[in-house]
Order: sequence, then C-alpha cells, then structure tokens
Amino acid sequence: MDHSKKKHPSALEPLTLILTIVTSVFGAIIGMQIITSLGITPSTSIIGALIAMLIARVPVAILSRYRSVHRQNLVQTAISSATFGAANSLLIPIGIPFMMGKQELIVPMLVGAALAMLLDATLLYKLFDSKIFPAKGTWAPGVATAESIMAGDQGGKRAGLLGLGTLIGLGGSYFHISMSAFGVAFIGNIGALIMFGIGLMIRQYSLPWFHFDISKYYIAHGLMIGAGLVALFQVASLILKKQKEQEPAQQEPTSSSASSGTVSTKATRRVLGYGFLLYLGIALIIAIVSGILSEMSAGMFIGFLLFAAFAAFVHELIVGIAAMHSGWFPAFAVSFITLLIGMLIGFPPVALALLAGFSAATGPAFADMGYDLKTGYILRGNGEDIEYELQGRRAQYITGMIAFGVSLLTVILTYPSYFSNHMVPPIDTVYASTISAGTTPDVAMQLVLWAIPGALLQLIGGSKRQLGILFATGLLILTPYACWAVLAGIAIRLIVLKVKGKEAEKTMSIMAAGFIAGDALYSFFNSVFKLKK
Repeated sequence: MDHSKKKHPSALEPLTLILTIVTSVFGAIIGMQIITSLGITPSTSIIGALIAMLIARVPVAILSRYRSVHRQNLVQTAISSATFGAANSLLIPIGIPFMMGKQELIVPMLVGAALAMLLDATLLYKLFDSKIFPAKGTWAPGVATAESIMAGDQGGKRAGLLGLGTLIGLGGSYFHISMSAFGVAFIGNIGALIMFGIGLMIRQYSLPWFHFDISKYYIAHGLMIGAGLVALFQVASLILKKQKEQEPAQQEPTSSSASSGTVSTKATRRVLGYGFLLYLGIALIIAIVSGILSEMSAGMFIGFLLFAAFAAFVHELIVGIAAMHSGWFPAFAVSFITLLIGMLIGFPPVALALLAGFSAATGPAFADMGYDLKTGYILRGNGEDIEYELQGRRAQYITGMIAFGVSLLTVILTYPSYFSNHMVPPIDTVYASTISAGTTPDVAMQLVLWAIPGALLQLIGGSKRQLGILFATGLLILTPYACWAVLAGIAIRLIVLKVKGKEAEKTMSIMAAGFIAGDALYSFFNSVFKLKK
C-alpha cells in the first residue's frame, strides 16, 4: 500500500477525539470493575477494533471514514490504554495504602502513579523500534489485533483463516485451555518460549509431582532477580557500544532504516538516561507530598529515592521484555520482588507501601503501549514507509495519552465509591499483608541463592532469547495447563515447518492471531458475564 502521498489520520480529529474519550471511559470502567472483582485485567484491544468496525458499517456518511484501518487502530489504542491504565497503573497502587489503613497516602500515591504511568508509556513510545524493543519483536497480542483489523478490512483467505483460528480459540478457552499461550507458541522465539513453557509446568506441577510448593520458597523471585540484573547489563552493553557508522540516524525517513530500527543507539541511551532521572524526580515528589521524609534519616531517604527510581526503571524493562517475547507480563510478581527487597533493606512500612505502589504503576502501560504500536506497525506496512510509520506512531501516542488522562479522571471520580464498598484489587491484600508480616534473613538467603542460576540462564541465552527472564516469568504465573498449550504449540510449529517449509509461517501466524483473539474475546465476555451474574 502506498502511504507516501497521504498523511496518517490525526488523533485530534473531532469525531476521533470524541470516540477516543467515549471508548476510554468504557475501557477504564471495565478495567476497574474486573480487576476489583476477579483480580485480572482483560485485553480490550480487539473489543476496541470491533467497535470501530461496527461504527464504520453504520449507514451514516461521516462514520464511513472508520473503514480506515488506521482510525480503527487509534480506537483500539484508546480503549486498551484506558483499561490497563485505570486498573493496573492507578487503582492497584492506591489500593495498597487503603488496605494498610493509610487513607492520607491515597492522593500522594495517585499523583505518583499517574506520573509514572504517563512516563512509562512515553518511554516505550521513545524506545519502540530500538535494539532493545524492536518493532519486529513478537508482541503477540499486537499481532492478533492487527490481523483482526486486516481481516475485517480485506476479507478473503486471511479472514477465513483468522475466523477459523478465532473459533478454535473460543472453543479451547471454553474448555479452559490457554489459547493465548498456544497462539504465542506459533509466533515467538522458540528457545525463549520453551523455557517459558517449562517454567509454567514447574509452577503448576511442583506440588503434585514433587510435593514441593515452589511459590513458598521465593525460588521464582530469586531467579527473576538474577535474570533481571543480567538483563540490565545486557541492555547496558547494547546502548553503551560505540554507535556504528552505518547505523541510520534516529527517525531517518528512508526505507533502508526499516530493517535497522528507527531509534538509534545514541537516542536509546539518551531516553533511558532521562527516564531514570524522571523516575527519580517522581519518587521525590511522592516522598515530599506524602511526608515520609520525617520518618527516615537523611541517608535512608536518599537510599529510598535511588532504590525506588532504580526499581521502577528495572521493573519496566523486565515487564517489557517479558511482554514482547511471551505476550504475558508478570507485573504483579516483579513489583512484589521490589517490595521484598525494600523490606530487607529496612524501609519503614509507609515507605514500603509507596514503594510497592510506585513499582506497580510502572510496566503495564509500557507493555500495553508496545502491543498497540506493534498493531499499528503491521497495519502501516511493517515500516515500508518510515515517514508514514512515524506519523502513525505519534498519533497512537497522542491517543494513548488522552486515554490515560481519561482513565485518571475516571479513577479520581470513582475510587471513593469502590473503596467505601471494599472493592479493592485482590493483589493489594497480598502487598498489605506482606508489609505487615515483615521478612526474615532466610528470605534474603533464598533470593540470593536462586538469583545465581537465574543470572546464569539469562547469560547463556543472551539478550535475544531472554531465557532467564522467560523461565522466571513462567514460574511466577499460575495458569492451569498453559504449559501444555505452549509446548504443544511449539511441537506443532516445528512439525509444520519441517513438512511445509518456511512458506507455512504466514498461515501459522494468522491462525495464531485467531487463537489469541478468540482467547481475548472469551476472557472479556466471560469476565463481563461473571460481573453481571
């Protein structure tokens, strides 16, 4: 498709802006309702795409412009951003001080969480299509949404394959098979996903098979700490390398830069540096507004600021890497690791509540923005026209910021009602009870002990396969039978490639997108039905 002679639709077109606001309110409310009732956040990207497709078919001339896949992309970006923003980045953080009986900390936490959420999404926007987070990475939910939109636009064989995959996804989900895990197995890096599947298997079967509950001994947490630290050094090695002469300048509008990424190593270095400083600034704002300065010595206060900024920074990198490779992001678990380390350092309970909330606020918006930008990247031709790609990416970013703003207003207006009715995300109970219970030197020993194999595994896999991060991610997630879905999908993929060759990859990717779409649709409507019930 030739994009060079036209401009990408603007996020600020009056009708698009109205639709962005309306769908964002809907997404934020859905996210808050389901996270407080069921403890999960549903993927609403495909729901947003379906809404835009339906609007385009209303026999009103002005609405026909939503037959544009790029406007549909903006709508799905809005609802997805609002859902994860309201539920994960805002409501979970402010629920922690509430559960600890520290209502006076809710507003300071909300201020910090909102700033962290906006910075989170901005950093992903700036880093998307860099060496760390390449546009050609897996980002499986983004692929599923893009394939759904293209199938609705083009029809034909693509629509048939996607429809078949969606039906299989719906059927498998009905029988409690993780079809999103099955679908990811057809798209992602095979080595990384094998480790992910093994991690899921150990997490599910450690107790019935070996009479050993892996979740009780902080094994997964220690592995993630070790893998995360090595991943941080791997990222640092990428961005500190001397920029090669042949690397294209950042955002150079030439077709040759599509294969190398539109964000240069120099730009990546700059974005990460500013990102850390801004996280440090947000941590300072939270500390001042909440008044925790009076509860700590000057040395501990400085240590708190540096640790909070570093934890938020590492948290979003780990969550982003896991999300890109596996389609899953262990945001709850990684923020819990931050809390454990903070407790071992000896920060007071109030500071720990703010630390846990600040860490929880980073990561979800980062990962979700990656999914949305991947959808747009595919719809815009996989970077074939860099100028058009950058226009579209900016339009999506503006849409996402508007959606996050709407989600913030929605949370401000509704959280008193939720909390007065004791509707709080279940994970907040875990955070609060953990802070109240305290920790012991045994926990520190377990974390250090298991950090060693986590670091070695990550080192062996390298920065491209992320074996340690993906293995630890699997260990931190308890989704029944997801391990079999991942490993069976990989086995089928290898057999098909052996028999049919490389030409089968496109068909498999469309079918996989259908599996993921079917799983997302079933999860969404099943959650809504449970709420109604």
